[in-house]
Amino acid sequence: MRIVIAAVGRLKQGPERELAERYRQRAADAGRKAGLEAFDVVEIKESRAGDAARRMLEESIAIANVIPERAVTVILDQRGESMSSGSFAGRLQGWRSQNKPAVVFIVGGADGLAPSLREKANLAIAFGAATWPHQLARIMLLEQLYRGATILTGHPYHRA
Repeated sequence: MRIVIAAVGRLKQGPERELAERYRQRAADAGRKAGLEAFDVVEIKESRAGDAARRMLEESIAIANVIPERAVTVILDQRGESMSSGSFAGRLQGWRSQNKPAVVFIVGGADGLAPSLREKANLAIAFGAATWPHQLARIMLLEQLYRGATILTGHPYHRA
Protein backbone atom coordinates (compact mmCIF):
# COMPACT_ATOMS: atom_id res chain seq x y z
CA MET A 1 0.00 0.00 0.00
CA ARG A 2 1.32 3.39 -0.98
CA ILE A 3 1.27 6.33 1.44
CA VAL A 4 0.91 9.81 -0.05
CA ILE A 5 0.93 13.13 1.74
CA ALA A 6 -0.69 15.83 -0.37
CA ALA A 7 0.19 19.14 1.26
CA VAL A 8 -0.59 22.66 0.15
CA GLY A 9 2.55 24.75 0.24
CA ARG A 10 6.22 24.03 0.00
CA LEU A 11 8.63 23.49 2.86
CA LYS A 12 11.58 25.80 2.31
CA GLN A 13 15.13 24.59 2.75
CA GLY A 14 16.06 24.47 6.41
CA PRO A 15 15.45 22.54 9.61
CA GLU A 16 11.75 21.84 9.00
CA ARG A 17 12.40 20.35 5.56
CA GLU A 18 15.33 18.32 6.92
CA LEU A 19 13.26 16.94 9.80
CA ALA A 20 10.33 16.13 7.50
CA GLU A 21 12.65 14.29 5.11
CA ARG A 22 14.29 12.41 7.98
CA TYR A 23 10.91 11.10 9.20
CA ARG A 24 9.76 10.37 5.63
CA GLN A 25 12.87 8.26 5.05
CA ARG A 26 12.49 6.48 8.40
CA ALA A 27 8.84 5.76 7.63
CA ALA A 28 9.75 4.42 4.20
CA ASP A 29 12.45 2.15 5.63
CA ALA A 30 10.27 0.82 8.46
CA GLY A 31 7.17 0.70 6.27
CA ARG A 32 8.59 -1.78 3.79
CA LYS A 33 8.54 -4.45 6.49
CA ALA A 34 4.91 -3.58 7.22
CA GLY A 35 3.70 -3.77 3.62
CA LEU A 36 3.77 -0.02 3.10
CA GLU A 37 5.45 0.40 -0.27
CA ALA A 38 6.17 4.10 -0.61
CA PHE A 39 5.95 7.32 1.33
CA ASP A 40 5.58 10.18 -1.13
CA VAL A 41 5.04 13.86 -0.42
CA VAL A 42 3.26 15.85 -3.11
CA GLU A 43 3.48 19.59 -2.59
CA ILE A 44 0.52 21.49 -4.02
CA LYS A 45 1.12 25.05 -5.13
CA GLU A 46 -0.69 27.63 -3.02
CA SER A 47 -3.46 29.42 -4.87
CA ARG A 48 -3.01 33.13 -5.59
CA ALA A 49 -6.77 33.77 -5.85
CA GLY A 50 -8.04 36.94 -4.22
CA ASP A 51 -10.65 35.43 -1.91
CA ALA A 52 -10.50 32.53 0.54
CA ALA A 53 -13.32 30.51 -1.03
CA ARG A 54 -11.64 30.58 -4.44
CA ARG A 55 -8.25 29.64 -2.90
CA MET A 56 -9.80 26.67 -1.08
CA LEU A 57 -11.51 25.50 -4.26
CA GLU A 58 -8.41 25.78 -6.46
CA GLU A 59 -6.19 24.03 -3.91
CA SER A 60 -8.77 21.29 -3.31
CA ILE A 61 -9.07 20.64 -7.05
CA ALA A 62 -5.28 20.32 -7.29
CA ILE A 63 -5.30 17.88 -4.35
CA ALA A 64 -8.14 15.83 -5.86
CA ASN A 65 -6.08 15.44 -9.03
CA VAL A 66 -3.31 13.57 -7.17
CA ILE A 67 -5.58 11.09 -5.36
CA PRO A 68 -5.31 7.63 -6.93
CA GLU A 69 -8.44 5.67 -7.73
CA ARG A 70 -9.80 3.61 -4.78
CA ALA A 71 -7.45 5.37 -2.34
CA VAL A 72 -8.43 6.06 1.24
CA THR A 73 -8.41 9.80 1.93
CA VAL A 74 -7.60 11.23 5.35
CA ILE A 75 -7.74 14.95 6.03
CA LEU A 76 -5.94 16.69 8.86
CA ASP A 77 -8.50 18.90 10.55
CA GLN A 78 -8.68 20.42 14.02
CA ARG A 79 -12.27 19.10 14.27
CA GLY A 80 -11.15 15.59 13.35
CA GLU A 81 -10.78 12.52 15.49
CA SER A 82 -7.94 12.41 18.00
CA MET A 83 -6.49 8.94 18.18
CA SER A 84 -3.65 7.17 19.89
CA SER A 85 -0.61 6.08 17.91
CA GLY A 86 -1.74 2.48 18.35
CA SER A 87 -5.15 3.27 16.86
CA PHE A 88 -3.48 5.11 14.01
CA ALA A 89 -1.30 2.06 13.30
CA GLY A 90 -4.41 -0.11 13.48
CA ARG A 91 -6.10 1.98 10.80
CA LEU A 92 -3.06 1.59 8.55
CA GLN A 93 -3.10 -2.16 9.12
CA GLY A 94 -6.83 -2.33 8.40
CA TRP A 95 -6.53 -0.45 5.12
CA ARG A 96 -3.57 -2.61 4.12
CA SER A 97 -5.53 -5.80 4.87
CA GLN A 98 -8.42 -4.46 2.74
CA ASN A 99 -5.93 -4.22 -0.15
CA LYS A 100 -6.38 -0.49 -0.55
CA PRO A 101 -3.89 0.73 -3.17
CA ALA A 102 -3.06 3.94 -1.31
CA VAL A 103 -3.83 6.17 1.62
CA VAL A 104 -3.66 9.88 0.91
CA PHE A 105 -3.19 12.20 3.87
CA ILE A 106 -4.28 15.73 3.03
CA VAL A 107 -2.82 18.83 4.66
CA GLY A 108 -4.81 21.81 3.39
CA GLY A 109 -3.73 25.39 2.97
CA ALA A 110 -4.19 28.29 5.36
CA ASP A 111 -7.83 28.70 4.31
CA GLY A 112 -8.69 25.02 4.70
CA LEU A 113 -10.26 22.61 2.25
CA ALA A 114 -13.30 22.99 0.03
CA PRO A 115 -16.41 21.36 1.52
CA SER A 116 -16.62 18.97 -1.45
CA LEU A 117 -13.18 17.51 -0.65
CA ARG A 118 -13.87 17.41 3.10
CA GLU A 119 -17.12 15.50 2.55
CA LYS A 120 -15.43 12.86 0.37
CA ALA A 121 -12.74 12.11 2.98
CA ASN A 122 -12.88 8.70 4.62
CA LEU A 123 -11.47 10.06 7.87
CA ALA A 124 -10.58 13.36 9.52
CA ILE A 125 -7.87 13.32 12.17
CA ALA A 126 -6.58 15.98 14.56
CA PHE A 127 -3.35 16.33 16.46
CA GLY A 128 -5.15 17.77 19.48
CA ALA A 129 -7.31 20.85 19.87
CA ALA A 130 -4.50 23.32 19.15
CA THR A 131 -3.97 24.86 15.75
CA TRP A 132 -0.59 23.90 14.28
CA PRO A 133 1.37 25.54 11.47
CA HIS A 134 1.10 23.46 8.31
CA GLN A 135 4.84 22.80 8.33
CA LEU A 136 4.67 21.28 11.82
CA ALA A 137 1.49 19.36 11.02
CA ARG A 138 3.31 17.72 8.11
CA ILE A 139 6.27 16.80 10.32
CA MET A 140 3.95 15.45 13.03
CA LEU A 141 2.11 13.36 10.43
CA LEU A 142 5.37 11.93 9.09
CA GLU A 143 6.48 11.07 12.62
CA GLN A 144 3.17 9.29 13.29
CA LEU A 145 3.52 7.37 10.02
CA TYR A 146 6.99 6.29 11.12
CA ARG A 147 5.68 5.39 14.56
CA GLY A 148 2.77 3.49 13.02
CA ALA A 149 5.13 1.46 10.84
CA THR A 150 7.30 0.62 13.84
CA ILE A 151 4.24 -0.47 15.82
CA LEU A 152 3.18 -2.77 12.98
CA THR A 153 6.64 -4.34 12.78
CA GLY A 154 7.22 -4.62 16.54
CA HIS A 155 10.17 -2.21 16.51
CA PRO A 156 10.96 -0.77 19.97
CA TYR A 157 10.65 2.90 18.87
CA HIS A 158 7.11 3.01 20.28
CA ARG A 159 7.17 2.11 23.95
CA ALA A 160 3.79 3.23 25.22
